[in-house]
Amino acid sequence: MKQLIKNITIQIYKVLTYLIPVNKKMIIFQSSNGRNYTGNPRYIYEEMVREGLDQEYECIWFFFDTSIEVPGKCKKIRNNYFPYFWYLMRAGIWVFDSRQPLYVRKKKHITYIQTWHGTPLKKLALDMDRMDMGGSTDIENYHEQFRVTCKDWDYLVSQNKFSTDIFRSCFAFKDRPILQIGYPRNDILINDNSPAKIREYKEKLGLPLDKKIILYAPTWRDNEYSEKGKYKFASKLDFDKAKEALSDEYIFIVKYHYLVSDKIDWTPYKGFVYTFDETKDIAWLYLVSDMLITDYSSVMFDYSILNRPMLF
Repeated sequence: MKQLIKNITIQIYKVLTYLIPVNKKMIIFQSSNGRNYTGNPRYIYEEMVREGLDQEYECIWFFFDTSIEVPGKCKKIRNNYFPYFWYLMRAGIWVFDSRQPLYVRKKKHITYIQTWHGTPLKKLALDMDRMDMGGSTDIENYHEQFRVTCKDWDYLVSQNKFSTDIFRSCFAFKDRPILQIGYPRNDILINDNSPAKIREYKEKLGLPLDKKIILYAPTWRDNEYSEKGKYKFASKLDFDKAKEALSDEYIFIVKYHYLVSDKIDWTPYKGFVYTFDETKDIAWLYLVSDMLITDYSSVMFDYSILNRPMLF
């Protein structure tokens, strides 16, 4: 029944969206398709709050869980319910960090700012020549989905020239403006990189203050999955040996990619391994850690701002 109601609502949205006028003073934000309050949209919004612009604009946040705390003056709207579609039709500015479902289409007089969420070390979107994502291998359909959704983007945020060049290709963004200004989410790595702020984040995260911290943050692997959309956590570290050798002085933070669905029992490593779900901003984890261990995850580029050791 829920799916039926959603399908009917989508059809109503597709018809009404061209009849409902746009409010240029309304902005909608969404991080990770509504799963959390993190990333570039968060830090763009929080800068608006600091400058008092949340009083000038009507700010809307889309979430699956509307109990998430957000500072400033804003409305929190639940994803995929009627008010969600209403604000999609009304808001004059969209700020997202991921591509949207195919039924979400931008109309005239809406400005869509796509901030994206990583540095393209791996091939992305239209640059991919093959695909094995959870058993799906239809690369042509995958390409077409990106062509459709990317057409709606008016501005795209980039970290550097390397990313800019790739984004123009992989998102077919040849003649539209790319804002090569760095990721807003990384400003905190400069502004809050002080002993006092690091201690504050450790306390908020419930981490010991007398241990050094190793952040282990591997990426997901598209060919290691249990079913479509559910990927495995393929750790290359022996945590038994690590605990035996390091637990007197170190602890680990293990940060999964959000696509990893494995439920790992970390009980044997209580007090040595700490895990956080995707609602915790990874920038906090960067700041509190003394070292990063990763593979080919693009976290390496963000973490390099801190000029701390990394192992691969």
